[in-house]
Amino acid sequence: MVQLYTERLIIRDHVLDDLTEHHELLSDEKSMRYLPEIKTKNLNESKANLLKSIEEAGSKDRKLYFFRIENKNTKEYIGEIGYTATKETPFGKIVDMGYFIKEKHWGKGYTTEALKRVIEYAFEDDNVYRISTGCIKENKGSEKVMIKSGMIKEAEYKEYQLHENKLKDRVEYILLKHEWKK
Repeated sequence: MVQLYTERLIIRDHVLDDLTEHHELLSDEKSMRYLPEIKTKNLNESKANLLKSIEEAGSKDRKLYFFRIENKNTKEYIGEIGYTATKETPFGKIVDMGYFIKEKHWGKGYTTEALKRVIEYAFEDDNVYRISTGCIKENKGSEKVMIKSGMIKEAEYKEYQLHENKLKDRVEYILLKHEWKK
């Protein structure tokens, strides 16, 4: 079981007892606004999502690294962070990273703190070579997290992603292991 620590956070693999809070976040309209493909409609969908995370955590050929973020002192649930290994290369894994947290925790630096720690884990402990992530450009908070975490803007796509019945601009950020080590 992966369990990571920062000054204020515990970032860990899921357990079944996480279901109620997991569902609360995954079904929340505002928190999931930019991730409609992950948003769940009912407890059963959230449970299936959680069980997939738990099953993957025990897999020998793990490709999905989805973690719970919680306050180290209070154990309060903050949100989710993780990555999916999309390709294996001779240099290491190529992964797509993502994160989302409860609205009441926005703007407090938790996501940046968690992202920096998960990046460190990926590069140091999981043989990751390349991390990429992105967001709809209007999601300024998410883009700030990428920048503050040391990621480098790789691309900006105009009218690229369908969201709320409109084509919206998307930004993509990456970080390579040797860039992170600098």
